[in-house]
Amino acid sequence: MLAASLFCLFNLFARSYSTPVQNVLTARSQTKPRKLHGRFLQITDLHPDPFYLPGTSTSKACHRKIPKEEKKRAGYYGTPYSACDAPLTLTNYTLDFLAEHWTEDIDFVIWTGDNARHENDRKIPRTTNEIYELNGSIANRMNEIFTTKGIPVVPSLGNNDIYRPNRITNEFYKIWEAFIPFPYQQTFRRGAYFAVEVVPNALAVISLNTLYFYDANDAVGGCSYNEPNDPGNLQFTWLEDQLISYRERQMQVWITGHVPPSNYFPECYVRYVQLALKFQDTVVGHLYGHRNADHFFLIEAKDIKVTNDFPHVLKHDNLCDSLLDDFAQLPKSGRTDLDDYAVINVSPPVVPNPYLPTFRVFTYNITDVEDALADSSPIRQMNSLDSSRLEPLHRRKHRDNSSQCKEGMYRNSWKCQLQLEPPISINADAPSRTSRLWTPLGYAQYFIPDLKDNNKSHPPRFELEYTTLPASVILPEEGQNLTDFRYPIPLRNLPNSLREGKMKKKYFPYEMKDLTIGSWLDLARRLGDVKEKKLRNIFRQYMYLGGTE
Repeated sequence: MLAASLFCLFNLFARSYSTPVQNVLTARSQTKPRKLHGRFLQITDLHPDPFYLPGTSTSKACHRKIPKEEKKRAGYYGTPYSACDAPLTLTNYTLDFLAEHWTEDIDFVIWTGDNARHENDRKIPRTTNEIYELNGSIANRMNEIFTTKGIPVVPSLGNNDIYRPNRITNEFYKIWEAFIPFPYQQTFRRGAYFAVEVVPNALAVISLNTLYFYDANDAVGGCSYNEPNDPGNLQFTWLEDQLISYRERQMQVWITGHVPPSNYFPECYVRYVQLALKFQDTVVGHLYGHRNADHFFLIEAKDIKVTNDFPHVLKHDNLCDSLLDDFAQLPKSGRTDLDDYAVINVSPPVVPNPYLPTFRVFTYNITDVEDALADSSPIRQMNSLDSSRLEPLHRRKHRDNSSQCKEGMYRNSWKCQLQLEPPISINADAPSRTSRLWTPLGYAQYFIPDLKDNNKSHPPRFELEYTTLPASVILPEEGQNLTDFRYPIPLRNLPNSLREGKMKKKYFPYEMKDLTIGSWLDLARRLGDVKEKKLRNIFRQYMYLGGTE
C-alpha cells in the first residue's frame, strides 16, 4: 500500500541511487553559473503520512473511523490545529507550488529535516522501510525541482527521519547522494554532517547532524568532556575545523540543522555557544526547525560562564512567555556588547501539526557581487570586496573562572576547559553585524490560511503571511531607475495590494532594516517591553498561527 501510494502521489519510479552530485550554481544544461538573486528557501518538517485518509477522525491520527461531527474529520489537504501529520496531497502541493513559483527566484535551498510521519498511531507503527521510502521520494522530488536546475539543496537529518538512532548514515548517503559534494562524502558516511559551498569560494551552508546533540537521544554521551570520542564531540571538532578553514578563506557561513540548540544536552549547548560566538565574524546566521513554532531566541556569552550552572531551556508548553521573559532581561542598547550574542532562527513547518503549513524565503545582500562571481578568481575578487576584514579586530574580554574550575563539579566540564582558550577576536564589521555583502536582510513567510476549507474543487494556495522587511523597500521609490532596483520579494509573489502600492500593516509587523545581530536584539528588547502590548500579541499570533499553545 505504501509503495503504491508513493508512486501514485509522487509520480516517481523506484529510487535511483546513482543520481549525479549537484553542481553548485550550475544547471546541467548550462555552461555559465546561474545569476544570483539574493534569496534562498528554508523548508522544514514536511512529515508526510501515506496512511492519512480524508474524512477520518482526528483523534485516530486521521487514519480511520469517520466521526459524526464534521469538525472532527480530517481535511482533504490536511487538518490544522490537530495532531495529524500531512497528507501526501499537501506534500505534493507544497513542492509543486515551490517548483512553479520560486525556482526562478532563489539561489539555494536549506531543508531542515523530518520527512517521515510521527510515531502517533500504535496500530500502524512506523517501519524502517517506510521512513526510507518517504525520505527517498521527497529527496527525488527536491532533486528534480531544484538540483537539476542548478539550485543547491542542503538537507539535514530530523529526529523523525530515523528508526534506530546513529545507524543511518549509509542509507541516507544513498538517499542524499545528489546533495552531498564529493569532498564531504566520507565525512557524511561517518556522521551524517557535511557542508556545501552554495556560492563557490564565498558562501557556504553547514548541515549539522543535531541528533548527536539532542537531549532526547539516549544513545549518545551528550558531549561529555570526558568522552572525546562521543559523536557530538567529534562533530564539534569537525565544525570548528570547517569554520577555521572558511574564516581563512574569508567566506561566510550559514549553520543549519534540525533540532535547535535550545534542545541540546547542556555540554553540547556550551560547545555550540562557544563556537557561535568565537566565529561570529564568519557565521552569518543559524537556521533550524523541529519546534513547529515560528520564533527566534538568543544565545549569550553568559550561558557558558561557570557560575551559570545550566543553560535556559525553552519548553513547548510556555514557549512564547519564556521568550518574552528572556527578552525582558536584556540590557539596554547602550550597555549591550554585541560580541556576546548570536541569534537562532527557528522556522515553522509545512505539516499542519499543530498549526498551519508554512515556508520561508530569505533575502540577502548581494550588492556589487556580480563582478566578483564573474571573475575567474572568486577568492581574489571577494577579498577586494571585503576590505573591512583588514581593520583591527576587537578583543573579547577573557573571564577568569579558575577558582570555580578547581572544584570537582566543574573541573571536567566544557565550561572550564573552554576558559583555557585564548581570547576571541571579533570583527565588528562582519556581515552578521553590519549590512554588507552576504548579510541577511529579511525573510518573507508564506502560509495557507484556510487549509481546512480546501478540497478537490477548492485547492489551497500559499499566501504571504508577513515579512520582517520594512514596507519602504518592497517597491521602487517614485522616479527610481527600475533597472537598478532589486525586488527583495519577487513582484509576482506579492499580494495584489502590495503590488499596487497599498502597504497594509499586517504584512510588516517588525519593520527590521536587516537581520544582523543588532537588529534582532532591538526587536527582542521591544518584545520584552510590557508596554509593547500590540507587538507582543502579534509575536504570539505569528508563533501559533491562530492556534493555541
